[in-house]
Amino acid sequence: MNAIFETMTWTNEPPFHAVEDDILTVRSGSKTDFWQGTYYGFHRDDGHFLWVPRSGEFSATAAFSGRYETLYDQAGMMIRADAAHWIKCGVEYTDGGQHISVVVTRGQSDWSAFRLAAAPDTVFIRMTRIKDAVFVQYSLDGSDWAMARLAYFPPEIGEVRAGITFCSPQCEGFEASFSRFEIGEPVSRDIH
Repeated sequence: MNAIFETMTWTNEPPFHAVEDDILTVRSGSKTDFWQGTYYGFHRDDGHFLWVPRSGEFSATAAFSGRYETLYDQAGMMIRADAAHWIKCGVEYTDGGQHISVVVTRGQSDWSAFRLAAAPDTVFIRMTRIKDAVFVQYSLDGSDWAMARLAYFPPEIGEVRAGITFCSPQCEGFEASFSRFEIGEPVSRDIH
């Protein structure tokens, strides 16, 4: 059951979102993104984000798909304290294909991405916050998890917002569907 979608809060609510049969379908507004400065020089904080508050250590998992067609179309998850401290991860369309993408922002954004060999129907992302880190994992089947990134996240930041996110920096109307979002105690404290 994904009734959780209806209890979550929007930051930058999109022009369209609907829950049917426990699946959240969304469409993005025009030229939306989360990015702070690095390389491109612009500061954007108008991407769509649906979240719940969370303190302490936790794991959050989402399953989603998207109609990735335009450069930088993206869907996934985010942990966010404020406009200067957040991590987003998921699938991003760049260089003609889908990539697992992680952006870490501590004042300025950085970006890491690697191309998927094929375009999967559904991608699963897990973010685990432990101590001073966020461990990002992905799966193409929901059971075989691989590491995408281990990123520093300031431990003095208490409560954060954790949830799903999507953006379309070059267009509008990017469509994505989220079939799962769960948050709870850390799945594991081990990286390997």
